[in-house]
Parts: sequence; C-alpha cells; structure tokens
Amino acid sequence: METPDNATPTTEAPQANQGLTGIAAQDWATASADDNYRAAVVDLLGALAYGELAAFERLAEDAKLAPTLADKAELAKMASAEFHHFEQLRDRLSAVGVEPTDAMDPFVDALDGFHRQTAPSDWLEGLVKAYVGDSIASDFYREVAARLDSESRSLVLAVLDDTGHASFAVEKVRAAIEADPRVGGRLALWARRLMGEALSQSQRVVADRDALSTMLVGGVADGFDLAQVGKMFSRITEAHTKRMAALGLAA
Repeated sequence: METPDNATPTTEAPQANQGLTGIAAQDWATASADDNYRAAVVDLLGALAYGELAAFERLAEDAKLAPTLADKAELAKMASAEFHHFEQLRDRLSAVGVEPTDAMDPFVDALDGFHRQTAPSDWLEGLVKAYVGDSIASDFYREVAARLDSESRSLVLAVLDDTGHASFAVEKVRAAIEADPRVGGRLALWARRLMGEALSQSQRVVADRDALSTMLVGGVADGFDLAQVGKMFSRITEAHTKRMAALGLAA
C-alpha cells in the first residue's frame, strides 16, 4: 500500500531478498504431497477468501456513509476489486479439490467477531479501519506467503494488492485533521484499538487451526520458529507505526 510520499509501510518478509529454498522453491504439486502443508495452505486460502468477501461487504456498507457521490463511487470501485480477489481465491480452492465454503467456514466467527467489535461510528473511522486494520492482516499474510510454494505465494501476494484504499484513506483523513485538528486525537485512539484487535484476531485464527499454527512455529519445512514469530509481529508493529505517521496520527 502506497502512501502519498511513495513510501510503502509494509513488512519485509524474511528471505525476501535471498534465493528461495525448500518449499518456497517448489511448485504446488510437489509441496502439497505433504498433507500437513496442504492443510495449512487450504486454511490460509480459506481465511483469505472469507476476509476478501467480508471486505467487499464492508466497503459496500461504508459507501452509505460517504459524504459525496464521488466518494461513494470510489468505494464501490474498491469493493468490486475485493470481490475479484475473493473470486480468485475461491477458484483456486476449487482447482485444488476443496469446496470453498468448507475452507472458509472455520474463519467466519473470528472475522465476523472482529468486525462487530470494530464497527466504525462514522466515515473517518471506516477509512482508518480499512487502512490500518486491513493492512495489519495483509502484513501477516505476506509474512506467511514467504514460506509458500511458488503458485500459492503468487496468488496470495496478488490478492493482497492495494485496491486504492490506502492513498484514498490517507488523503481524506489528513484533510479532515487539517480542517479540525481535534479529529486526530479521536482517530489515533481508534487506530490503537484496531491494532490490538487485529493482532489478537490473527493470533486466535492461527491458534485454532493446527496445520496453520504448525507452519508458523516450524513444524512444516521452512516454517517460522518461535523466535521468528516474535520478530514477525515486531515487523508488523513497525509497519503500523509508519502507517499512522502517513495518516498524520501518533502511534
């Protein structure tokens, strides 16, 4: 996601600039021979697919709060892009012999719970939620993608592409703070709450799925070990701080 000064406050996954080895150097056909790895990827794609579907629904709902017709149209465009991402994930799950709804079902309660707990009260809170909350989830998935086979990695990174919401949110939030500096304090508190809820939700999702958690803590070849998990969340926190600065808010 790009900020107005063209910085990209996303995490840099481990080994991003090194030669790929192990599972990361394999294709799906080879890597998926490991049943645990296959289950972990199905979980990951299922979580992402439901996340994209929920993002589509949320953006369509947020459009009702938009102050202008131009803003409504912009959010509708973004919602369409999120639905296209969902379709890509749904089709991939079907292609590997998995019923998409079965893959998504385990993540419905956790993601719906997150959105219930972080329902925005106005237009600006909705923009901050999409920019901050969604970006934290994207950082997490990018970290995991670094350990995936080539086909799965390419798909995951493609559906994490910014739909345009980042620059749109930064522009609108900065303008609102400039017009009324008091808005900044309220939105900073809101963003901190989102950070905590998003990290907790990510940890709950992983903890509830054995294959996915095994991948993260090193039970699958090329997975993270516990020390790397800690570093991963540190990188996610650092990227969040940069995004807050882009919005003109204190982390």
